[in-house]
Order: sequence, then C-alpha cells, then structure tokens
Amino acid sequence: MSKAFLTAAETADRMRQDSLFVKTLIRSLQTKHSFYYPFDSVKGISHLYAPDSSFRIFTWQLNFDNDYMYNRQRGAIQFRTADGSLKLTPLRDYSEFADNPLDSARTKNNWIGAVYYNIIKTNYNGKNYYTLFGFDGNSYRTTKKWIDVLTFDTENNPVFGGQKFFSFEKDSIKKKPQHRYAIEYKKEASATVNFDQDMQMIVIDHLISETNEPEYAWTFVPDGDYEGFKWVAGKWQHVDKVYDFKLEDGAFPMTDALKDQEGGSDEQKLSDRTKKNMGEKNEKPAPKKPVKKG
Repeated sequence: MSKAFLTAAETADRMRQDSLFVKTLIRSLQTKHSFYYPFDSVKGISHLYAPDSSFRIFTWQLNFDNDYMYNRQRGAIQFRTADGSLKLTPLRDYSEFADNPLDSARTKNNWIGAVYYNIIKTNYNGKNYYTLFGFDGNSYRTTKKWIDVLTFDTENNPVFGGQKFFSFEKDSIKKKPQHRYAIEYKKEASATVNFDQDMQMIVIDHLISETNEPEYAWTFVPDGDYEGFKWVAGKWQHVDKVYDFKLEDGAFPMTDALKDQEGGSDEQKLSDRTKKNMGEKNEKPAPKKPVKKG
C-alpha cells in the first residue's frame, strides 16, 4: 500500500491507497506492545524513535497531482505506554494555509508538515526538547528542509515550535528570532541540513542564487560554505560561518595536508611531522599499575 500511494499514476489511486494504508496501519498499531514493532519492511514512510524511546513519529508525503506541484505530508505520533495499549496522535498538515510558517507555535491540528529523517534530544532546565529534521518536496521547482523543535504540554499533547527557538542575536546582520527554521532551494540541487555529532551542532549548506536573483527560491544552490546552530541556554543560536574555509566544487575537507593540490611536498611540514614522529617513538611508555592479587 505504501508503495502504491507513492507510485500510482493517478491521483485518485494514490489517495485511495493512502487511505487504506492509514486504516491498516492503525489496525496494526492496536496490537498490544506494537510500539516495539519496527515496521522495517514498510517502504516509503519514515518512522523515527525519540532518543529516549518515549515516542516515535511516522511521517510520509502524498502527491495530489501528477505534476508534483501540490503535495501534503501525513503524520502521527505513537507514545510508549506501560500496558502496551495504543496512544496515537494524528498530525494534520496545515502548511498550505500558513502565510508565514516560521512565525508561531503549532499543534497537532495545524502542523507544518515534513517527512522527518532525524531526531535529536536536548535538555534545558530539566525539560526535554526534541529537534526534528524534515524533508518537504514542496513543488516541481523547489525543495524545502525544515528544523522544528517538539515539546509536550502538561497533558502530553505535542507542541511544535513552542517558542522562538532559533536565535540570530550573534550575527553581524541582525534577524528576528524564529519558531522554526527552513531552507528552500532548486529542485535539482542537494543541500545538507542535519546534526553533526562530532561538532555537537546543526550544520547547514549556505545557499546563494546561481543567477543573482535572490527573489526566486528555485535559483538557490549551495555555495560551498556552511552555517549552523549551537544549542545554548535552551535555544538554537545561529553560527554564521561554521568553517573558516570554503570548499571548491567536488572537494572535501582536508586537515594538515603534507602535499599541495599539484602534488608538491611541503618540506617544512614534512620536517615538523618527522620530528614529531621521532619524538613519539623515543617517549617511554607509562609504567603499568601493579595488579593487586586476592
């Protein structure tokens, strides 16, 4: 069914298969302790567990026309329960009715839809925050990627972007804080928006208009620079430039290279590296602590 609502040629067939899929999924989830069933054979949908396994979120995209000009995201949150019974919260994609989707908190009834591909957990003042990274096919000309912060109210209802989590106060050019963050770019382009575990920050491809027409989102492509966000005092604080260098097309980061791009050796670096290696070889190993018997 999931394959059918993704690939069926006619809109009516895709909608029919989507409806059947939802009904079948709910029946499956009503099985006791279904929270632990991975659904790994179901293709075409995303199902992510929260890092603390307190819930998981299902999301997928449904195209409503044959030219991929209009689509909508579907979603639901399944909570872990002590007795294994089903607690499921459906999400209604309200994106098409939102004049400014960055400007306010959202609930299950007016969710800004996305197909989520990653979720991370942060904490501040004893409260858990779940940051979601999502894909939105948007239109035949552009793709969007979203970052949204999910929390739960006192009745355990989901709240998306419950406050202005994205701050730009450290930027040289000031910008108003936002409830959520998004980039929109050319359909044929590929852009990174994800959390880097090693750097402990969100890393995002910096975009520019390839035709010098910034008023048109379909002209935006990555330019080799990266921006990002760091979690600081309960907010994602914008970092204007993640690296202090810019990558050429097709290049990848290299650290402390001993040869230049033409293949020539850097004699000073070679000498320094040799001395360092010789020094490491001559160092005496630290004595081992005696093992106590008995």
